[in-house]
Amino acid sequence: MTRPIVLLHGWGLSAAVWTPLRARLDPATPIHAPDLPGHGNAAPAGTTLASWAEALLPAIPDGSIVVGWSLGAQLALHLAVHAAAKIDRLVLIGASPRFVQADDWPAALPTATLDEFRHHFDLDPAATQRRFVALQSLGDAARREVSATLGAALTPADAAHHAALATGLRLLAESDLRTLASRVPQPVRLLHGSEDKLMPVAAAEWLADALPQGRLSVFRQTGHAPFVSRPADCATLIESFAQENFR
Repeated sequence: MTRPIVLLHGWGLSAAVWTPLRARLDPATPIHAPDLPGHGNAAPAGTTLASWAEALLPAIPDGSIVVGWSLGAQLALHLAVHAAAKIDRLVLIGASPRFVQADDWPAALPTATLDEFRHHFDLDPAATQRRFVALQSLGDAARREVSATLGAALTPADAAHHAALATGLRLLAESDLRTLASRVPQPVRLLHGSEDKLMPVAAAEWLADALPQGRLSVFRQTGHAPFVSRPADCATLIESFAQENFR
């Protein structure tokens, strides 16, 4: 039986960002790519990570492989523990259990950097989104292509989406899922760019060690969105992971 694949995108974007990866996945595989709450065409869904995760549940068939990127990876981690029966395995791309630094967590953005993002988002949301896209593209050998693809998939920072986008930034600032890692029962494949400026590779290395069944692949000369700059490689790894026998 072919396991369905569910794709969960990151903050400020929409499911359209998965287009390069979807084009390289087996067309016979059922693929579900919902917009996150308040993003794209999706309705808002509360103000907590749990409420966002719960809103995504109807889009996740039983026995799915959930592929989460960035904020989507944090939602996938939450779902893996709190809706474990629905999820067969996880693929986490550009993932970190905590987006901002703490005294015991240096592998992240400085808190002041994200605070500044949140402040500028309230003042000029569209410019802040463009800056966020630029940061995600840094260090990638295909920087222009990545920037263009992410920019084309942005959720407009208009009145209809502003509150949900602001909530998403707050969730990134406040969520700390480190205590969940050891409780994830599914096999997990981590894909990460060596030059990721948002979620340093050290965070993915920590996850690979903390997860009971975690394994990490690092793409060289790649930034925060390897599924955009290296879609064929990502598709190959996801499909081979889907075929592995963990029983």
